[in-house]
Amino acid sequence: MSTTSFTDDVPAAEAVPTPGQPQAGETAGHRALALLAQHRLVTTPQMHQMLSPGKSHQRTSQVLTRLRQDELITFALVPGSSRVRVWFLTATGARVTSGWPELRGRAVQAPESRLDASLRTGHTLTVLRTHLTFLEAARDRGDEYGPLDWVPEVAHRLPDTGGEDKLIADAVLHYTSTSPRRLQYRAFVEVDRTTMSSERLARKLISYARFHEYVPQPVGRRGTIADQAAMLAWHRFYPKFPRVLFVLTNASPVTLRNRIEDLRAMTAGHQLVARFAGKVALGAAVLEDLEAEGASAPVWTPLTGSDERRSWTEL
Repeated sequence: MSTTSFTDDVPAAEAVPTPGQPQAGETAGHRALALLAQHRLVTTPQMHQMLSPGKSHQRTSQVLTRLRQDELITFALVPGSSRVRVWFLTATGARVTSGWPELRGRAVQAPESRLDASLRTGHTLTVLRTHLTFLEAARDRGDEYGPLDWVPEVAHRLPDTGGEDKLIADAVLHYTSTSPRRLQYRAFVEVDRTTMSSERLARKLISYARFHEYVPQPVGRRGTIADQAAMLAWHRFYPKFPRVLFVLTNASPVTLRNRIEDLRAMTAGHQLVARFAGKVALGAAVLEDLEAEGASAPVWTPLTGSDERRSWTEL
């Protein structure tokens, strides 16, 4: 193992020292480890886009090389590529980052092997591609949205109705718009690579609608203080129910349009989902449109009412 510690890295942002106080600025190595702990698998270009945008790619490569020498991270090759590396934490890296303040509440796990990492790249890297479109849009607009404001694989319990017992969102984003006025947004994001049937994709709307109305049963007899204190499950996590965004890719334009129409049909035709859609903004977009025009561009199709495309914040 290299004797070079990642804490010796170049600071990610220059800090103004306070007389008599130690400097506590984060290093680029620290930030890279936090990003890998949060996003699990990251290619070198994706890491550069999050870690050092506008700066030399060599700097990002140096940071990753140093962390690899310290045996905190390693890499596999993206399937079908002989050169593109996808980075992930080693077991040591997972232990080091576990409990970091910026990762509090997250279970930091390392892939079991290079093969395990390689088999996960398809979905995980596509989810991260989606995140990067919001990150670029926020930078262009001057909004507040950072590399760690996208939380992958967020799970919530569902009511026991004989269906799925968990809602697992591909990601939850936390975004603050600064103009024309300051507004905070949250969204559940579902990324569809056309690997499941269109009907199964649309059924995810039912899961979100169930979660929206779920009140966990309190412990104790009816009429007790515990029963009176019962509240909607989502109130425990969010001040307002996040909007739900579907991002589709990996198929022809016709297929993707049809899948969006199936989402709209589910919204209109299912009583529970229709009631849910009356209270929560729902929309869908194609990933390639987000990458070409920006995540804040009018590329989102509402799942209710007019199908005229608009920005995700205007759904």
